[in-house]
Amino acid sequence: MNNSNILQITDHRPISFPEGPWIMKQVWRNLLFAHWPVEEADLLPFIPPGLNLQLFEGRPWISVSPFLIDPLRLRGLPPVPFTRRMLELNVRTYVEYHGRPGVLFFTLEASNPLAVGAARTLGHLPYHHARMHARFEDNSVSYQSTRQEHGQEAEFKACYTPVSPEAFQAEPGSLVHWLTERYCLYTADAKGQLYSVDIHHLPWPLQEARIEILNNTLTPSLGLKHDAEPSVVTYTEQLDVLIWPIRKL
Repeated sequence: MNNSNILQITDHRPISFPEGPWIMKQVWRNLLFAHWPVEEADLLPFIPPGLNLQLFEGRPWISVSPFLIDPLRLRGLPPVPFTRRMLELNVRTYVEYHGRPGVLFFTLEASNPLAVGAARTLGHLPYHHARMHARFEDNSVSYQSTRQEHGQEAEFKACYTPVSPEAFQAEPGSLVHWLTERYCLYTADAKGQLYSVDIHHLPWPLQEARIEILNNTLTPSLGLKHDAEPSVVTYTEQLDVLIWPIRKL
């Protein structure tokens, strides 16, 4: 999608539009959202000082999101060599900073070691290089991400597909809207310094989806406890995303 068209549509944002120019564009494809409610006490140890864990109707949530990035490019430049196309899988929860809602990542698994190194060094983000494979057949996706850390397996293996014929936008005030319409991420470095990154895109085009989880040792490896099956599942075929520079809070 044309970048100027994306920038002109801002009424759906729950937070103010970022200042300054964006520096990166990513196109997210074949993206799944799998969401679980969890216990507040289990998440609080993961929340850096200065951030507040957000709740929906009294409970926090975590989300797992596998997808394909194609392409990744810096503003004004052609696609970045060796990093223009890669698989990524995120595990996140929902936080706020001085009333400004955003997301906090527990891990970002990615198939490209160069992108992982840059994101960890420059973005202070918990990226990890994983062995990843995805097969796309029409709208059905078979997705696998595996890595070993300290002798422990961290794998997410699943098959997913949309089941509703048309995309919809989440209704403001609904759980799905609260989970998806997020335009800021927060992170902290080893010293506890907080940072944020703003993003912008059109409202999420969502489809109801079905998932079969074949193996999930990823979230347990992070110390996260939840039901075997997610409570909410959606699919997005494509979303064009503009990303602003990281800033210290």
